[in-house]
Amino acid sequence: MANPIKSLVGQTAIYGVSSIIGRFINYLLVPLYTYVFVNQAEYGVVTELSAYVVFLLIILTYGMETGLFRFSQQKDYSKSLVYSTVTTSLLFTTAFFVVLILLFYKDIASLLNYAAHPEYILMLGLTVAIDAFSAIPFAQLRIQNKAKRFAIIKLINIGINVGFNLFFIVFCPKVCGEDNFIYSLFYSKLDVGYIFISYLLASFITLLLLIPEICAAFKNYRFSGSLLKQILKYSLPLMLAGLAGMTTDTLDRILLKYLITVPEGVANANQYIMAQIGIYGANAKIAIIMVLFIQAFRYAAEPFFFNYSDKKDAKELYAKVMKYFIIFGLTVFVGISLLLDVVQYFIGATYREGLVVVPILLISKLLFGIVFNLSIWYKLTNLTKYGAILAFTGAFVSIALNFYLIPLYGYLGAAWTSIASYLVMIILSFLLGRRYYLIKYDLKDILLYFSVALFVYFVSVYIKQVFDYYLVINVFLIIGFLYFVYRKEKISFSAINIFKK
Repeated sequence: MANPIKSLVGQTAIYGVSSIIGRFINYLLVPLYTYVFVNQAEYGVVTELSAYVVFLLIILTYGMETGLFRFSQQKDYSKSLVYSTVTTSLLFTTAFFVVLILLFYKDIASLLNYAAHPEYILMLGLTVAIDAFSAIPFAQLRIQNKAKRFAIIKLINIGINVGFNLFFIVFCPKVCGEDNFIYSLFYSKLDVGYIFISYLLASFITLLLLIPEICAAFKNYRFSGSLLKQILKYSLPLMLAGLAGMTTDTLDRILLKYLITVPEGVANANQYIMAQIGIYGANAKIAIIMVLFIQAFRYAAEPFFFNYSDKKDAKELYAKVMKYFIIFGLTVFVGISLLLDVVQYFIGATYREGLVVVPILLISKLLFGIVFNLSIWYKLTNLTKYGAILAFTGAFVSIALNFYLIPLYGYLGAAWTSIASYLVMIILSFLLGRRYYLIKYDLKDILLYFSVALFVYFVSVYIKQVFDYYLVINVFLIIGFLYFVYRKEKISFSAINIFKK
């Protein structure tokens, strides 16, 4: 039991170099944006359009990453045939999307009320296309356990993106002045469009770095239409599940634009709405550590779960992984929530009125991670249709509650909606999983850890109202939570033996 978990932790740590550490560097752009673009409406543009990007990525990859993982493990097909077939499929669909973007980006911009800046849509569309196609060679690296190369390329991508952002947003206006040659090529002054230019350049250079993996798909090229049909049958429900899942996670950024109630007396309604979106988006970024931990875990866990599925103790292992995942996630929640008055400086002062949503979003992201862990039952049993059903159920709850709560409570209603949606998905997935692929999760301990973490949080809220030096007390509360975890899990942690050679 110890060695598989140790292997998963090791893989997660390597992916974490590019995901947690690397993305943290990337997310340091958030304070740059929120301090430079003090008008919240400007960052609202980035928040809204980024939400569309997430949906497009799911559509353009249409579950083929997981399909590649699944069929690469089957003995009926060679891994090279699966990889070539999937890569060919993505190549054609991505090329078709690029043609559509080139033809209709101005019309799309008008539809989204960005007629004055259609280039935003063009740049993001091309970026999404490149990232979608790049997802498959990245997935192949994960299958081959080339975590280091994966991490290096991801870090280069992040470094390039950060570098171009600093060049356009800091270097040009501060060193060269706004009347310079570079700005004359794109915009006459500092504009959020330079954020999108940086994204595009970073994605294109990353694609060039992946050329060896792309060429490998066409070396001794073979394509199987019958195999593609089977992969699509398996993967398309996952795409639908992904879309529905992102509806729960991301649609609120889009709906806010149309559902927020504008107070009486506000002179510019559109400016107010975009500012609210910007505030919500900036504060959502404070949940970075939770999001990036889950992302790194997913990179390592998905191929790990499939590779270990034929072992006798697989279900026992999955149960332990779930518990340790929740323990770490709750530690992140406690740490960030209790030190929020320090973490708040991550974003500009004009955005901090939305800090109240941060603890809510931290729990929401943790619940999303639990949904991912639970999803193993329908992926291993090929019952991916249930993944789509679960995701659409969560999406329905999300849409319904957003329409009800956003007009009443604004972005705070959107944050609570995400928790409710994931809770519904967790309950249904757990119940269905018990029927089709029973995993005996340690519910008693899991509920205990949630109870203790929430108790510590609410104690800290009370202390803040009573004591001036509440941050010092909060540090001791965090230490107390960690000590509780250590005492309860000491034997299990020793068994994992992560740090000993």
